[in-house]
Amino acid sequence: QCSGNSRGFFDARVPGGEWGNGAMGNAVWKGARLKDILDKAGLEADAVQVRLNGAEGPVAPATPDFVKAIDVDLARHPDVIVAYSMNGQDLPLLNGFPFRLIVPGYFATYWTKMLDDVEVIDKVDDNFWMKAAYRITADPSGSQEPGQTVKTVPINRMPVRSFVSSVADGAKVAAGRPLAVRGIAFDSGYGIRQVLFSSDGGRNWSQARLGKDYGKYSFRQWEAEITPAAGQSYALQSLAVNGIGESQRIGTAVWNPGGYLRNTVETVRVSAG
Repeated sequence: QCSGNSRGFFDARVPGGEWGNGAMGNAVWKGARLKDILDKAGLEADAVQVRLNGAEGPVAPATPDFVKAIDVDLARHPDVIVAYSMNGQDLPLLNGFPFRLIVPGYFATYWTKMLDDVEVIDKVDDNFWMKAAYRITADPSGSQEPGQTVKTVPINRMPVRSFVSSVADGAKVAAGRPLAVRGIAFDSGYGIRQVLFSSDGGRNWSQARLGKDYGKYSFRQWEAEITPAAGQSYALQSLAVNGIGESQRIGTAVWNPGGYLRNTVETVRVSAG
């Protein structure tokens, strides 16, 4: 999931790519554990972080080379891999051919494409993309007031989220017939325990049916059903809860100047005719 996924919904508006909710994906990856590569190379006792660079270049002469770093403990997590295969085929060029770092549960800023350089360093990396960019408030809420100065840390794990994906906001639906409402839910790797569904803007909730569990990092499909009445409008919402009890925000959405971490309950409004 892009760090700025859903940035276009921030109010007040923030600079950057004005994404809707679609800057994300779900795939089957195959590769070599980064841990095994590091062990093969040998780590010194003073190793602190692993710095990662890709073969791409900056878009402008003044733009710093895009370099990211992760702590050694994360780099040695068995689920962090250097992928060469996506969905059973060679990694496509647009998805990072020939090698791409996969850091499950973390935002895609760390998923270095066209990976061609892995460097172990003995300090916390202070390059532009770690020290100045892709940072969030150190407060667990991830929120701050416009103009407020706060302590920040590099962006890291993804919050739990869910979406209605089978019907568009503002759609007209058939009256008197059962309507299957479907969507997806995901989090940073604890797995989705339940999804609650509401058709009246959160006043009443019911359990949605969960689809197949493809793994703790994967999207989890869900489904609910309503029978719309003629002339009535509905505010469809989903609220996901993960394996350790974390859930989406209800009410006021998070705000920060980077446009990061949005995970509020979204509303899709439909009317029956």
